[in-house]
Amino acid sequence: MDYQNTLKYLYESVPMFQQIGSKAYKPGLETTHKLDEHFGHPHQQFKTIHIAGTNGKGSCSHTIAAVLQSAGYRVGLFTSPHLIDFRERIRINGEMVPEEYVVNFVEEHRAFFEPLHPSFFELTTAMAFRYFADQKVDVAVIEVGMGGRLDCTNIIHPDLCIITNISFDHTQYLGDTLTKIAKEKAGIIKEGVPVVVGRAKGAVKRVFTMKAKAMNAPIEYAREKTRYWNMEILPYSRLQEARTRADEIMQTLHHMIKAIGEQSEEQGNRMRQALLMLDVPSSIRAIDQILDKRKDAIRINNEMFPFGLYTELSGAYQFENMFTILKALAVLTKLNYNITPRNYFDGFANVCQLTGLMGRWQKVHSYPDIICDTGHNIDGIEYIHVQLDAIRKTFDQEIHFVFGMVNDKDIKGVLQVLPKDATYYFTKASVKRALPENELMELAEQAGLKGTAYPTVVDAVQAAKKNCPPKDLIFVGGSNFIVADLLANRDTLNLY
Repeated sequence: MDYQNTLKYLYESVPMFQQIGSKAYKPGLETTHKLDEHFGHPHQQFKTIHIAGTNGKGSCSHTIAAVLQSAGYRVGLFTSPHLIDFRERIRINGEMVPEEYVVNFVEEHRAFFEPLHPSFFELTTAMAFRYFADQKVDVAVIEVGMGGRLDCTNIIHPDLCIITNISFDHTQYLGDTLTKIAKEKAGIIKEGVPVVVGRAKGAVKRVFTMKAKAMNAPIEYAREKTRYWNMEILPYSRLQEARTRADEIMQTLHHMIKAIGEQSEEQGNRMRQALLMLDVPSSIRAIDQILDKRKDAIRINNEMFPFGLYTELSGAYQFENMFTILKALAVLTKLNYNITPRNYFDGFANVCQLTGLMGRWQKVHSYPDIICDTGHNIDGIEYIHVQLDAIRKTFDQEIHFVFGMVNDKDIKGVLQVLPKDATYYFTKASVKRALPENELMELAEQAGLKGTAYPTVVDAVQAAKKNCPPKDLIFVGGSNFIVADLLANRDTLNLY
């Protein structure tokens, strides 16, 4: 088989949640353990970092991988779902697994795995672990597929467990309360393994604290013991201003050091050492790298980065992720991972280039601006609404919203938190789970949203481009698969 026929075989022969939903969901680890034994327990041959949570897993996984790559580690990255190419799921230092490896893996091992009837995700996980071992990675960042306790990634014994947050998603599988969902996510906590938890409070926090105590696992909450924090989104124009101010600060500091040095050589040397530790040039270089990509940024100021740490991921929901990522990296440093401040600067400023991350507040066109994002549940959409509202008020941009969902989400709940003053283009993605666009439009009208239905994402985006003035904004989202269809059709839509 060639690569395309191998994918066809995988998509049609093993149940794939991405396409068919609940029929592909297979809780439990029995098949995973059989696959793991067959492949020689490959995950035991490299270090791992395990990441669970309702939202933010992808951004946290990719950013941590980017920083570790910048620190010189050979880093495996296993995430899901993919947007365009299956191989996005399995990467080493940002490079996707070769097509040839996927073909050979299936051909060589299908006689063993076919009688087991593994799910798509079980087989993909086994492939990832075997590939990482074959390629001798130093460490692999492993994103949970769904939940945690019964997820097939949960056979690893990681150096660090991370749980980003808990909100409502996949409730038909994980439970209908936040505490039930938290218990499933807490299932990744291992005996003696440090845990970092992002957003958690009340009963949810108690679930994690009690589980960590039972497992003798040191636990840290991302927002605890953090001082002097400030984060803000810097649109491109403000990032340019920040670059100018950074130059002015550097000049002022150099003049100050020179003047002090003329009075006292010893004090001048101390000042130079202090300036070196602040590493302002790395901060300036990060700004330049983001400006070169004509992107917005988020600036983070804290005790470690008083002059600012800049990330190219500029979605408002990244504020929460940054707390989690920085706490996790601090714990990894305590675990003797060799990570310097310069690695933070390089990793945060170049996440997408280093790891291939797509679909996180990603700008794909200008005049009009077209931004896509994979947020697809109430929690994620609320952040998107807040950011779109801020853009509308700050830049006087009207919002044109290309929107679709899959049929097993809380559709009515999401519709209630969407902006009421946007113009909607209701559509459906090219997967079996997609909610038909006319059904979605009927439900949206009941929620007070107004728009028109289109049969495909391409049709919807073309209509939005036709109707949207160059000064306004088109947002595309509601589902991973809506974003996937957008990105897969960039040539057709002339989005460059």
